[in-house]
Amino acid sequence: MKDFTPFENSIGIKFKNQEVLAQAFTHRSFINENPKSGLSHNERLEFLGDAVLELVVTDYLFSSYPDQAEGDLTAYRSALVNAVVAAEVAQALNMNEYLLLSKGESKDTGRARQTILANAYESFIGALYLDQGYEVCNTFIKKTLIPKLSDIIHKKLWRDPKSHIQEEAQERLGITPSYEVLGQLGPDHDKFFTVGVFFGDKKIAEGKGRSKEEAQQAAAQAALEKKGW
Repeated sequence: MKDFTPFENSIGIKFKNQEVLAQAFTHRSFINENPKSGLSHNERLEFLGDAVLELVVTDYLFSSYPDQAEGDLTAYRSALVNAVVAAEVAQALNMNEYLLLSKGESKDTGRARQTILANAYESFIGALYLDQGYEVCNTFIKKTLIPKLSDIIHKKLWRDPKSHIQEEAQERLGITPSYEVLGQLGPDHDKFFTVGVFFGDKKIAEGKGRSKEEAQQAAAQAALEKKGW
């Protein structure tokens, strides 16, 4: 079994059950490649951790923003509890060094690795809950994930990019953005779209995605970044 002592030292938490800690970092691909390892993959822990994470964040938002409407709190939570932010936190915690992956997965450093890291963070929360209980999870999440919230609120990242760019463009320029499909690849069941966002006749940015909506959101995000909004 991998030595998780350096990781435990870095987060200041010593697990009673080392097996559940190892399970949190074990990807299904590792089990497929090493069926006699005696380990289990982390998907059940991820399921548990996701629920604990959502409860801690919901509790924090409810207590910290008593005047905010339910819709805004839901948007804050969605912007905080998602794969992108969880992967960033996992990376900052150096979880990447402790992942148990197949040889093939170990070579992938792109989007798939980010998803694995996000899942590992949630799995770790599940393992921590089983080993140490809710209060330790609450403290850990407030230390590692909650600090991301202030930036999300300050930069208005809780709004989806299309809503954000429309509000900014109307307020600053009196223009409502429009979207146009610039290209599409692949068969009907697996399309990949390129969409442009326009202010009047001027193309501001492009985005890609597996649906028109996903590509529009990506284009809107690219436009926000280009405009510095």
